[in-house]
Amino acid sequence: MKRFAIAGIQMSVSAFEENITRMGHYVAHVKHRFPWVDMVLFSELAPYGPSPLKAEAMPGDAEQRLCQIAAQHGIWLIPGSLFELRDGQVFNTSPVINPHGEVIARFSKLFPFLPYEKGISAGDQFVVFDVPDAGRIGISICYDMWFPETTRTLAAMGAEVILHPTMTDTIDREVELAIARASAVTNQVYFLDINGVGDGGVGRSIVVDPAGYVLHQAGNGPEIIPVEIDFDKVRRERERGLRGLGQPLKSFRDRRCDFAVYQRDSGVDSYLYQLGPLAKPQDHHQGELSGPGGPMAEIKADSEALTASQGQS
Repeated sequence: MKRFAIAGIQMSVSAFEENITRMGHYVAHVKHRFPWVDMVLFSELAPYGPSPLKAEAMPGDAEQRLCQIAAQHGIWLIPGSLFELRDGQVFNTSPVINPHGEVIARFSKLFPFLPYEKGISAGDQFVVFDVPDAGRIGISICYDMWFPETTRTLAAMGAEVILHPTMTDTIDREVELAIARASAVTNQVYFLDINGVGDGGVGRSIVVDPAGYVLHQAGNGPEIIPVEIDFDKVRRERERGLRGLGQPLKSFRDRRCDFAVYQRDSGVDSYLYQLGPLAKPQDHHQGELSGPGGPMAEIKADSEALTASQGQS
């Protein structure tokens, strides 16, 4: 049986101080208490919180510290994500760090949470990676899962597990729990949707197996969620059907229909262009923020507003 253990960390995240030191304590605790864990997964933007003003180039100091944590404990580490400064733009990027402390991949969020996550650039590359003697793993971040094409693409690339760090602090968390479960079962993957608490979200992380069974749903406080991944279960159910029933990946592979909606010049999506601009309702400052200052001006304005609101709470 090919098994591999992942611990999701639903950690309290601060927007006002670095969280990497606390992340290191969590990793040390996990390895001491659950020595059979092979990988640790944190929530979106866990290292520094949700301020894009803390963006830095990669490799950088933050990533180096995270690599040292992974190497010290001999563990795979997915530190949620960090804001990455690249070519004058800011991306929401998740490094994949192996047990030797080496960054083997970086995934940048494909769908920033627009119009609320203004000034953050979208990535355009899917990332899967292989864990030797275990299986293939894919990554998506937060709003990415609202677009089923992202998870389907990762599954089509061979991903058997989807790591999904998120930072949801809004009233739609209940909807996301349904999306996580649906993403797992329609793509026959383990789906680990790990949220933060405090400034990092409302918690309620969820882990779902490839047959759609919920292995764990967290509460609203800090939690450590160690789960064992059975890659043979994924492969068996993809061959025989989930719960002995549907085989959605094979049916998708053998489809007779083409999806013209994905051909940008097909015209079948003309309705979508009647929906108006992607902007906040009654956002009177949209035009001002999109002016000469560019993305960094938008980021600065949003970060100042975030700091002011959190200072009042």
